[in-house]
Amino acid sequence: MSKRIIATSLAPEAIGPYSQAIKAGNFLYISGQLPLDPSTMTFGGTTITEQTKWSLENLKAIIQSAGYSLVNVVKVNIFLKDINDFAAMNEVYKTYFTADFPARSAVAVAGLPKDALVEIEAVAYLE
Repeated sequence: MSKRIIATSLAPEAIGPYSQAIKAGNFLYISGQLPLDPSTMTFGGTTITEQTKWSLENLKAIIQSAGYSLVNVVKVNIFLKDINDFAAMNEVYKTYFTADFPARSAVAVAGLPKDALVEIEAVAYLE
């Protein structure tokens, strides 16, 4: 099995010792995406709705840069600063994944890097 690092300037650069994504065989493992504007590395909004959209756009940019698309996503993990934001996050999420939904977990955490409201990671598969 081959392993290849995926990186794109269309998503925020890593803020630590990790890769934006790793392609291993037919799988693509995408690191957690914060709601950062890649051109400024600042938050692209202050509400859960805005931040969810930015996180998903960053995820999508990485996926597409590797030659995959959102329909190839098989698993999503969502980390919320406040579980009360679950419904609002879901409203945005369902505009990105509209059919054949990936498996998913959504959990509240004590804190996220840069004090974000949401972080989203995913795994995609392409035959």
